[in-house]
Amino acid sequence: MTLLESAAPFAISLAIGLMMGLERERSPARRAGLRTFSLVAQLGTASGLLAQLYASTWILAAGLLSLTAMMIAAYWQHTADETDHGITTTAALLLCYLLGAMLWHGYTQLAVALGLGATALLQFKAELHGVARRFSRQDLLSFLQLAIITLIVLPLFPDQGYGPFAALNPYQIWLMVVLISGVGLVGYTALRLAGERQGTTLVGLLGGLVSSTATTLVYSRQVRAQITPPHVASVVIQLSNLAVLIRLTILTAVIAPAVLRLVVPVMLIGLMAGAAVIAKDWRSLRKSGAGVPDVKNPAELKTAIGFGLLFAVMVLASAWLHDRYGAQGLYALAVVSGLTDVDAISLSALRLFNTEELFAAQACLAMVLAVVVNLGMKLFLVASFGGRELLRRTVLGFVVLASALAIATLVTL
Repeated sequence: MTLLESAAPFAISLAIGLMMGLERERSPARRAGLRTFSLVAQLGTASGLLAQLYASTWILAAGLLSLTAMMIAAYWQHTADETDHGITTTAALLLCYLLGAMLWHGYTQLAVALGLGATALLQFKAELHGVARRFSRQDLLSFLQLAIITLIVLPLFPDQGYGPFAALNPYQIWLMVVLISGVGLVGYTALRLAGERQGTTLVGLLGGLVSSTATTLVYSRQVRAQITPPHVASVVIQLSNLAVLIRLTILTAVIAPAVLRLVVPVMLIGLMAGAAVIAKDWRSLRKSGAGVPDVKNPAELKTAIGFGLLFAVMVLASAWLHDRYGAQGLYALAVVSGLTDVDAISLSALRLFNTEELFAAQACLAMVLAVVVNLGMKLFLVASFGGRELLRRTVLGFVVLASALAIATLVTL
């Protein structure tokens, strides 16, 4: 190894130490700053060099233990005049040491990425605390539940088909539950964090990512109770249903990317047509606030299990109808299932495409049928719970959206 090659890890570790130290230097309760972090990073790289030279990992461990002991001693000596007795700086120093060691062993990109991430965590302390305070206990439990159903429950399921037509694959069914819960939880989290501050547009779009049906029902009831004006509720409801097209496009990209060549043009035309109808009202309302709809967290175990059962039924019914009646049977199921949900039948159609039982055009058509029927069902909810004025303001957008999807499907397919 040349001198230049040997010096490169030390130069990068110095940069990482300076970056992390600069952030700590600005902290009023700092115990370590630019010089300390820079020296610790260099110590880590030098320890990595010596550990490799003498083929002994104990050198790295001894450096880490020595650094920890020095930090403990420094803390004991300054307990009288320090106001912050947290361990954030200590943890950052230990990480800085380990990043320096990683650089010597060739993990340059990972070490730099971790250094940047650590600096961001240190810098945005107030913002992160503010985010944490906005979550309820149940919201935090939902993050834990998503982790459980993904990392613990999913690997337990066998990845093979059971039942009639070998249609019921427990692993694939639960994977769809994880996918839907994950997409919904992203929207739910963003809705809780930014919905009230960002106004009608974000509330409508994020509400649609979580549950367009729930958003439609909530705002219809708010109009009836005179909590939200009809013109505001109409924009939110229509935006939430445009978000359904975005959600289906995301699901297609994850499950069956080959179908995107048909799904994207159809959904894009629907989005543009729907947005054009509400453009005037949206421009006048986009800076106004809209109350965040009280929607259920999609990652809750009860919700996830319910969707899993629904998806299993849809998979079995799709396989049976396709075997007995071909694609026409699946289209009939799409029409029926669209009265309650579009995700389950859409995922089922994409699964049939992956098993080469459907063509891409047939899977796309099944999705569009479900969406159009679902729009009709939501118009019924608007009329039943929101009243005549809200229906008058909403019906044109729904009709244009459904018509655009139908025309785009005929032209594209």
